[in-house]
Amino acid sequence: MADQTVSRSASPLVELTVTLILPALILMQLSGEARLGPINALLAALALPLGWGVREFLRSRKANLFAALGFVSVLLTGGIGLLALDPTWLAVKEAAIPAILGLVVLASAFTRYPLARVLLFSPKLMQVDRIQAALAARGTRGAFERKLVRATWILAASFAFSAVMNYLLARWIVTSLPGTEAFNAELGRLALISYPVIALPSMLIMLAALFYLVRALRQLAGLTLSDILHSTKG
Repeated sequence: MADQTVSRSASPLVELTVTLILPALILMQLSGEARLGPINALLAALALPLGWGVREFLRSRKANLFAALGFVSVLLTGGIGLLALDPTWLAVKEAAIPAILGLVVLASAFTRYPLARVLLFSPKLMQVDRIQAALAARGTRGAFERKLVRATWILAASFAFSAVMNYLLARWIVTSLPGTEAFNAELGRLALISYPVIALPSMLIMLAALFYLVRALRQLAGLTLSDILHSTKG
């Protein structure tokens, strides 16, 4: 049991290293002709996140839209580099993935299953049965459904922010032609910079959506934070 706990706690750091840090270092440090060369370095850098994605799929045997788009994103980056397309296409690709996700999230707000219900109001995160019972007792389930829709809009905003910032950063950083050492180095810098500049703010927006729901539940269901969220103990 101890080994499993250590493995789970180390997983996010290992994933970040394999899918972001090591590929960026390969692109920035090994793209010279005296080392791997631009094409081989690009292939080596892309092989790491692709291999990790396949490994995780084989382990879980589950596929989802987010993972699938991430897989496609890596393939498109490789295609742009190998075909030596104009770097503007890289910026378009960087913006397109979160834009597609944002549109999917936004569209879900007009269905019976807004994405905030799937991502945030989840039995893995919240004590759903207890919350539903409290909402039913107070007659506030309809009001909470409206809060879920608003939280979904907040999630869509996080993807819209990511799409705009992805495009601007890619246009600013990656200016060299694909297939060159300079392009690889710029691609590596883009990967490293985009994480704190884009991913972390987007994560904060998603946390804001979670806190919005928690606050709504405290008001509508009359529950405390410990009644709403699953305990991390045990």
